[in-house]
Amino acid sequence: MTTQSATTQGQSEAKTGETLLSVRGMKMYFPVTSGLFVQRKVADVRAVDGISFDVKKGETLGLVGESGCGKSTTGRAILQLHRPTEGSVNFDGTELTELKGAGLRRFRRRMQMIFQDPFSSLNPRMSVAQIISEPLAIHGLYKGAERRDRLDYILNAVGLNPTYARRYPHEFSGGQRQRIGIGRALAVEPDFIVCDEPVSALDVSIQAQVVNLLEDLQSQFDLTYLFIAHDLSVVKHISDRIAVMYLGHIVELAEADELYLNPTHAYTRALLSAIPIPDPIVERERERIILEGDVPSPLNPPKGCVFRTRCTKKDQCKCSDTVPVLEEVEPGHWVANCPCCMTK
Repeated sequence: MTTQSATTQGQSEAKTGETLLSVRGMKMYFPVTSGLFVQRKVADVRAVDGISFDVKKGETLGLVGESGCGKSTTGRAILQLHRPTEGSVNFDGTELTELKGAGLRRFRRRMQMIFQDPFSSLNPRMSVAQIISEPLAIHGLYKGAERRDRLDYILNAVGLNPTYARRYPHEFSGGQRQRIGIGRALAVEPDFIVCDEPVSALDVSIQAQVVNLLEDLQSQFDLTYLFIAHDLSVVKHISDRIAVMYLGHIVELAEADELYLNPTHAYTRALLSAIPIPDPIVERERERIILEGDVPSPLNPPKGCVFRTRCTKKDQCKCSDTVPVLEEVEPGHWVANCPCCMTK
């Protein structure tokens, strides 16, 4: 699969590769209210705070960052499961934030989601056949014998025996349940799938199987992925490009190999230094970057550069008032332009 160069808000589109999804200045704030009888808004949780990126047709864009940085909220806001507070989400030439009702429902057939926890994302009272057939019924796809044939085809595609169709979720292992979730997403023939940490709840021995399955399905069905995860080794294996997210902001975006070989933002370097290396000599001699303090609350994020409170050069930071914007430091390699965070 060919990797494509990135684009950001206000900057020119990449010259190669057709854009399927374009996000510009997207914000997702959740109101915090107070009052016993009369509820009034007192603050906002800034889960996503003005991010911009593109996803090209047929590629996998990895979205990484520690827990609470806004990764899952980003995926849900793209699919309009959360309505963005501000910004644009353009899918294949259509502005999703302007769609409602039946119009949005039609587009949801082209955009699906694989959820993190296969234990809670499947209805325990529904059989496998009912779980996978439900989206087909909602969108009026395949009927009678055709629907049964489609069910068998999907089960075979995700590596499950079609005879399992009458079984219930509790009869399966975690990896098999996630395959059922993947089958449900594939049933309606989508173009784009948000994979929301699809392997984080699985045993390590099963994670590789599911990741390899996702890669095979991408090739077979010409799929485009937004792959959300916090395991950087998994993201490197499956992604063409990777966006690094911190406290609702994208701080670095580059092709996967470039990001791992030449991390430029201080937060990216700290994340990569936490990946264990099986060679004890290399592990002992390499630099470990330990971030100070805790992640600030999205209720009251730092002004300017959101990473400056944990940066090793925070005393020299000059971005206390201005939010750094992404700039291209190398072809296809974009970094939030805080001089202190970009200094190696």
